[in-house]
Amino acid sequence: MAEKINLNGVPLTLAFPDNHEFHWLDYNNYLRQLEAAWLRLSDNDIPLNPRIVGGPGVGKTTLACAAARATGRDVYIFQCTMDTRPEDLVTTPVLTGKKQIEYRASAVVTAMIRGGAAILDEGNRMPERSWASLAPLMDDRRYIESEVTALKIQAHPNFRLSVTMNADASVYELPGYIQSRLKPKIEVVEPPWEMQQKIVRAKCPQVSEDLLRQVLSELRSRAANGIRDSTRDILTFAQYADKLREGGTADPLKLAREQVFEKASA
Repeated sequence: MAEKINLNGVPLTLAFPDNHEFHWLDYNNYLRQLEAAWLRLSDNDIPLNPRIVGGPGVGKTTLACAAARATGRDVYIFQCTMDTRPEDLVTTPVLTGKKQIEYRASAVVTAMIRGGAAILDEGNRMPERSWASLAPLMDDRRYIESEVTALKIQAHPNFRLSVTMNADASVYELPGYIQSRLKPKIEVVEPPWEMQQKIVRAKCPQVSEDLLRQVLSELRSRAANGIRDSTRDILTFAQYADKLREGGTADPLKLAREQVFEKASA
């Protein structure tokens, strides 16, 4: 059941934290960089709001979640879209079955109250008017205002924020006053081949060793031909080939390659 609190006389229903297992195998010291950005060196020091940038499927969200867990914080993910409104980021009134108004705190506000880590996933898909509502949260003021409830909500000292962003053209350009608050910029690139092998073995423990060797051989061949596959596609390839073989497909690798890497091969 969702937790309910009373904040300055206003009842709020809090969001649930994300409870998925996020297994991140670090490379290029990304985890250390993110933890450093969140570090407070004194009571007067404020944590930074890093933006994690990279292509789709390289593990940006997994990295942010791993940093939150490593620092003992619950994870609250807010999925940003082009339709995200300012109030979606703060509090939303909902009519209950008893025809009463219930105010629901967003994942961001819940993380602020509970001292968790809020991750704005694919933040550059969100319009500027929504970003504007977060501006005071990302500087030394550390609060957010809810027009719906007339509340000014102060962030817990342990609250941390990070934003993931895809490096593609189907996004908004962030205004300067927002970019200046979203620093440092941590650019995640595809892991080297040796690390990709470790990731596949760690995240696909159910795949038999003989099929795993075939999968890795296929991936090594693609890498040798200059084809750069995302970590997400690589894991999907291994998992799908395993499912196809279990289902009796004669050549699971061939079918998995055609269906998973279709765009990359076109």
